[in-house]
Amino acid sequence: MNKNLGKFLLLFLALWHVEIFASTYVWHVEADKKTAFVNEAIYLKYSCEFSDRAELYSIDFNPVAENEEYSLKLLSQTTKIEDGRKIVLYEFVVFAKRAGEVKFDFDMAMKKSNRDSIENMIIGRDNIQVEQFSTTLVHQESIAVEVKEIHTDLFGSLDMQIKKDAPKVKAYEPFHMEITLKGVGNFEALKPYEFSIVGVKIFSEKPIENVTLTKDGLSGEWSQKFAFVGEKDFEIPAFSFKYFDKNEQKIKEVHFEAIKVEVSKAFSKEELIEVDENEKSFLKLEYFYYLLTFIAGFLASKIKIKKSVIPTKDEIFLNKIQNAKSLEELCMLLVLKDSKKYSDIIFKIETKEITSLKKAKELSILLMEY
Repeated sequence: MNKNLGKFLLLFLALWHVEIFASTYVWHVEADKKTAFVNEAIYLKYSCEFSDRAELYSIDFNPVAENEEYSLKLLSQTTKIEDGRKIVLYEFVVFAKRAGEVKFDFDMAMKKSNRDSIENMIIGRDNIQVEQFSTTLVHQESIAVEVKEIHTDLFGSLDMQIKKDAPKVKAYEPFHMEITLKGVGNFEALKPYEFSIVGVKIFSEKPIENVTLTKDGLSGEWSQKFAFVGEKDFEIPAFSFKYFDKNEQKIKEVHFEAIKVEVSKAFSKEELIEVDENEKSFLKLEYFYYLLTFIAGFLASKIKIKKSVIPTKDEIFLNKIQNAKSLEELCMLLVLKDSKKYSDIIFKIETKEITSLKKAKELSILLMEY
């Protein structure tokens, strides 16, 4: 009896404390700008300040992230206790997709533990089917931003850099180039570069993004690597890109001149694939020796005739693969033999995906059988 009386007394005090000292809260809404350009980052901050530690409260705030008007990204969500008061902060970065007035008005749910949940916690009841929270829907203050057109998909503060080999290579030796864009902007709008040069085999990697979301937008870099393989001199055409500069507030164009690559003669196919002159001379001498042996055997009838075995082109090519001393030498052999058939291995060697000479040889030999 005394034990039950103690539980009910504790329950009464808990409920009395909740009713008398109930938490109150206030929402604050901020935007870092009232006007913006299409694809420019707009920073939104939503903060909820409680009158106390508000242990009984939780918040459901999940605004629509993507629609026809904007793209919304969560920058951070933090909860802290300051001077005995609970403060919950939500930070978003939003990118408007169209010109005109764009409004941001979101709803969230304030959830508070009800009396049943407190009773269950104190008394220790299990398997309770009733709702443990009371929910209040809160409509946030509407924020309107006037968005201006920019007539280009790319917005930010960007700089382009080109890394390239010396423009002098041997035939079938790759010329490497890398395009890098650095700065702050909507990197998602960037599309892979494509080159087309007659007589030149072009290998390109998928672009790599290394960016971080900030109040000003996506910050970091975007890069794409290329390898150009040709038999004679070629030219990589001039290329450029346009973007709306956030600092100067105008469209800017970054232009790069064409790159002329001088290609010097390398080994010929005959030198790399066919039997070389020393081998031919050796075979001629060998035939003469066997002829003498045949005559001597015919006369003596004691010496057996030996047959010479002439290696096939595939056997010669296999031998050259096995004797290749570097990935570069192996790559050149594959390009000259059949660049289409061995394109996958060539690409993986050029892009450093394959760094083991042994593995590259095994894959090349395996592909010979198909």
